[in-house]
Amino acid sequence: MQQPSVYNIIGIGIGPFNLGLAALLHPVKEVSAVFFDQADGFDWHPGLMLNSATLQTPFMGTDLVTMADPTSWFSFLNFLKQTGRLYPFFIREDFYMLRKEYNHYCQWAVAQLPACRFSHKVTKLSWRDGLYEVTVQHTKTGQTTIAYAEKLVLGTGTQPYTPSFINREELPGVIHTSAYLPGKADILRKGAVTIIGSGQSAAEIFYDLLPETKQGLQLNWFTRADRFFPMEYSKLTLELTSPEYVDYFYHMPPERRKKILSGQNSLFKGINYDLINQIYDTLYEMSVGGRQLNVQLQANSELTGITPGGASHDYTLHFTQVQQQRQFALDTNSVVLATGYKYNEPPILHGIEDRIRRTPEQLLDVHRNYTIDIHHNEIFVQNAELHTHGFVTPDLGMGAYRNSHIVNAVAGREVYKIEERIAYQDFGVASVKEPVADLAIT
Repeated sequence: MQQPSVYNIIGIGIGPFNLGLAALLHPVKEVSAVFFDQADGFDWHPGLMLNSATLQTPFMGTDLVTMADPTSWFSFLNFLKQTGRLYPFFIREDFYMLRKEYNHYCQWAVAQLPACRFSHKVTKLSWRDGLYEVTVQHTKTGQTTIAYAEKLVLGTGTQPYTPSFINREELPGVIHTSAYLPGKADILRKGAVTIIGSGQSAAEIFYDLLPETKQGLQLNWFTRADRFFPMEYSKLTLELTSPEYVDYFYHMPPERRKKILSGQNSLFKGINYDLINQIYDTLYEMSVGGRQLNVQLQANSELTGITPGGASHDYTLHFTQVQQQRQFALDTNSVVLATGYKYNEPPILHGIEDRIRRTPEQLLDVHRNYTIDIHHNEIFVQNAELHTHGFVTPDLGMGAYRNSHIVNAVAGREVYKIEERIAYQDFGVASVKEPVADLAIT
């Protein structure tokens, strides 16, 4: 009987963050690692793989390794060099890589990382004899194996979020943006579609469907936000994606962190500035000569319910105009929910619940070093710390920074230098001084 393998660290899930960790660990020979994912291969957001869509952060920040190790074989620039695209990328003069090329880049990295194992589903976690016991099932053969790890890193990612009053199983024409491309033909066939939400995905889909309105498609775009707002991207604002701002946010009381997050939508939920302008310019061009557009855009509109529609429409959408507090309805045949993603804890955590720290609200109590275990050094998380570390949590640009922490902790030494201060500004007051008495002016 084959003896179970023992690793220094086992990763569960292979999205961009854990893939970046696998790449950064690859040259660290004293650390043994393996990563499991139940999917058959790496395919990043295939439902939104629009031809012209780009990432929203320059390539140096969004690639897997550069911000931790600019000399790494797994950098995006080396991918371009190895695939003969470095000079075309240079001539293109655009720091924002195409989403589909990012996907190809990640697949290129996966092919060179034997530690990444797809079609392997982790079905159970437990703690046994000082190690984490990981039960893994091969999704194609059904074979089950056991592996052991000193440490774990959870990279199971976020899942499409649907408001609780919507049951998509009972509403076949209502899809999430993550399923847009497979559902596009059906949307065009039905003839009237309404997009709900105001983020980047909503804008990309609206822009993709806009030319179809010339062929009779009725295209509606509604959002609860008070405007269709751009993502704020000024340089001093970008300093909030810094180690010192993470420190500042982390040390806030939980209720204050929650309040701060609620006011930061424009930092991570807005639309690319150029795309907003492209949408407006296209609407303007299409309306030349007084042509009526089959388009309706409306902010301040909160979706509150979906019911069966009339004879020519599949659904009636029920809204509240937020500022006026007035109810209204809209008929449509298809609905695309741009309602974002939320972290859902994997059920396998139940097996090691006694080793996990929780907040009073039963959220994961994530330590500053991205651990959730009782000893602060065994179970790391990727993209599960929005409530403790702030809006940069899902940002690809901070992936290498977080992974540097994890690699150094697992290796027990400084493998990758971690920046402690990169911002010109201060975010808090280091110490509170006694107020100085006013001086009389003589």
